[in-house]
Amino acid sequence: MYLTIDARAGRAYTGRMRLKKQVEKLVARERVCRVATTGRSGVPHLVPVCHVVADGKVVFASGGKARKVRNLRANPHATVTVDLYSDDWSNLKGVMIQGRAELIERGPRFRKLRSALYEKYPQYPDEAGIEEGGVIVEVTPEHVFSWGMD
Repeated sequence: MYLTIDARAGRAYTGRMRLKKQVEKLVARERVCRVATTGRSGVPHLVPVCHVVADGKVVFASGGKARKVRNLRANPHATVTVDLYSDDWSNLKGVMIQGRAELIERGPRFRKLRSALYEKYPQYPDEAGIEEGGVIVEVTPEHVFSWGMD
């Protein structure tokens, strides 16, 4: 189950591990999201990543020794945020997805998700190719909070 709260409208929704269509569309359309992780120390680590949405999950790649991956090995919980800023604050919108991350390092699923990243970001193979030994991170939503998604 996940909980979606629209902060501006003051509404809460529950669902079964699926992003609402409007939320999924926003997350899928945007070119970058921010991922927060914490390791054993409890110190937050926040970084931008290029992502896709696949099967209702947020997916991104990383080097196997990156801080976010080391944190996820110690603590598989992650938060992903996509937001759109406007100087007219009545137009602010975004989503925060909290969930459990799975690290995928090889195999057919790795290759399928890598292909999805390469399709969305055609420069990926030449600029930062994702080889087996790297990590594909798949975040399954458990709690989803959205705002401005009327």
